[in-house]
This record gives sequence, structure tokens and C-alpha cells, in this order.
Amino acid sequence: MTNSTGPVQLLRAAERPATAWRNGGGVTREVAGYPAGSGLDDFQWRVSLADVGAAGPFSAFPGVDRVITLVEGPGMALTVDGTEHVVDAPFRPFAFSGDAATDCRLLGGPLVDFNVMTRRGLATAELDLVTGPRPVVVPAGATVLLVCLSGTATLDSATALARYDAALLTAPASHLFHPAGTTAVLTFRPQP
Repeated sequence: MTNSTGPVQLLRAAERPATAWRNGGGVTREVAGYPAGSGLDDFQWRVSLADVGAAGPFSAFPGVDRVITLVEGPGMALTVDGTEHVVDAPFRPFAFSGDAATDCRLLGGPLVDFNVMTRRGLATAELDLVTGPRPVVVPAGATVLLVCLSGTATLDSATALARYDAALLTAPASHLFHPAGTTAVLTFRPQP
């Protein structure tokens, strides 16, 4: 059963400001965060896309769990607490701790990555990368964020998402979802 009466907030990619990194190696565009208006020190969860143009260290985020996914470009090698991890296949999430000392080496040029951060003890995130039609259920007490990472997508046959557009779903409901490409479906739940 489809219920499209729940609130759907469209978050268009073209309306996101770019924030330059302190080290000059790239820019980040925040897709969504909670609570609304929170900064890097007080979010419960945060989702962003980053244009990475140069190698360098990642900022530390103590108490934060991170998942990074290559979206476009040749990839990167991440050294996390002294161990190298090659992230060179698109749409394969890599999870690591924001507490870890992390350094990035580009594997052949600029790239775009998708970042999900949750503050331990306050929120959890479940990430699915979806390439075919399916229902999207928003459980009671949860928030669902859809981010179109490639191609296009349609929600409830009415809401069209272009590449990097997002839809934030906050009310319990079931939606029909049709991606023509790859879309991240994130379910955030508060932790007691």
C-alpha cells in the first residue's frame, strides 16, 4: 500500500552551498543533517557529498562513525590508523571510525565521495544502495533520506530526483521508489 501523504522534503543539489576545506583539498556540500542547523560539533547525523581534488588528512570526528562511498572518479587509498584501504570501486561503502587518524591519497585524479556520519550513542544509520524498484518504508521514530547518486529516480510516481538530489522522509509511511541508476537509501534511528 502506498501512502504519499507523509511529508517529503526535496533537497535539490543545485541549492547546496559548497564549503571549502581548511586544507584546500576539496569542498563539501551538506545534503542533510540532524538536528537542523547543527554544526560539525553537535550533529546527531550528517550526510554530505565531497569533491576531493588533492591528497591530505581527514578531519578528526571523535565519537562519530563514518561511511564513505566513492561516487565518481578513480578512487583513493585511505590510511586509517596506519592501515591502508583502497576505495576504488564506485558504490561500495567503506566504514571507519571518525576517531581514527585518517589520510587520503588519490589514485589518479579528482573524485566525488558520499559521506554518512552518525554520532555514537545518539543515532544509527542503515545504508542501502538501491538500483531497482522497491518500496521505501519510513518506520515510526525514524527518518529516511534518499540521495540519487547516479541517473535519476522517482518517488511515488510524482517526485523526480536528478543526480545528487535528495528527498527527506520524516513521517511513518510506505512509498513506491523507482531508481534509474543508483540511489542511497538511508534510515536513521535515534538511540535512547
